[in-house]
Amino acid sequence: MDMHLSNISFEGPSEILKETQLTQPALFVHSYVLFSLLNDKIQAKAAAGHSLGEYTANLYAKTFNFEKGLKLVKTRGRLMKNSGEIQPGTMAALIGLSESQVEEICESASRNDVVVPANFNCPGQIVISGDVSAIDRAIIIAKGEPYKCKIAKKLEVSGAFHSPLMQTSDEELRVALNNTEFNDALIPVYTNVESVPITEKEKIKNALYRQLISPVKWEYSIRNMITDGITRFYEIGAGKVLSGLIKKISPEAETLNISNLSDLEIILNN
Repeated sequence: MDMHLSNISFEGPSEILKETQLTQPALFVHSYVLFSLLNDKIQAKAAAGHSLGEYTANLYAKTFNFEKGLKLVKTRGRLMKNSGEIQPGTMAALIGLSESQVEEICESASRNDVVVPANFNCPGQIVISGDVSAIDRAIIIAKGEPYKCKIAKKLEVSGAFHSPLMQTSDEELRVALNNTEFNDALIPVYTNVESVPITEKEKIKNALYRQLISPVKWEYSIRNMITDGITRFYEIGAGKVLSGLIKKISPEAETLNISNLSDLEIILNN
C-alpha cells in the first residue's frame, strides 16, 4: 500500500513509521532537507554515515542525486523488511564488553543458528544480530560468568540487520545498485564495511552492497577520520546518537548536532 511519506512523518501513527520500509526513507529525506538548507554554510572534507546514514553520506558527497538515492533507500527498506519476514531475526546491544568477549559469546551462543557482531559503535558498545534463539542465548551468556555484561538488551527491530540472515535480499540490492547511475564522490566517504575513505563509484557500490550483510564498523571509521586530521563532526539528521558515540570514541572531538529547525538556525546565524 502506497502512503504519503510526509503524512506518516508528521502525523504518524508512530507504530507505522517505525516499520523499516518507512523509517529508512523518512530519515533519508529528513537529513537531505537539513543539509540542503545549510547551503554552503558547512563544507565538509569527508562524509560518513551509520548503516542507512551511509546513503545520506553519499548523497552529500554527490555520489548520486536525491531521486536516485531515495529510490535505493526505499528498495533497501523493502528488502530488509522482506528478509526479516523470510528469516526472522533480531538484534541486541551488549554494553561493557570487549570485542573479543562479544565474539566469544556469539560463538558460544550460535550452535546451529546465526549470531554475529553487527555494529561496532564505540568502545564497550557492540550490537549483535542473528536468529532470535541465538540472540536469547547470547544475552543469557553475556549476563553470566565470566562476562557479567552491564547491559544485554534486545532492540526493537524487525530483522537481523547486518548479518547473514539478510542474504535473502542482497542479490536484489546488488541489482538495484548496479542499475543506478553513480558518480565518483566529490569528497571521501568512509564506508561501514572497510572504515576507509573511498571516492570511486564502483567501490562505493560494492560497499553499500556488502553493508547489508556485514557489520557496521563505526568506531573504526571515526578513529580513521581522526587519524586523517578530522577534528570537528557535524551530525545532520534525527537525534544525537552518533555525536554521543563519537565523544566516547574520542572525547577531544568537537561535535555539533543539526537535527531540527532550531539547530539549523544556530548554524546559519553564526
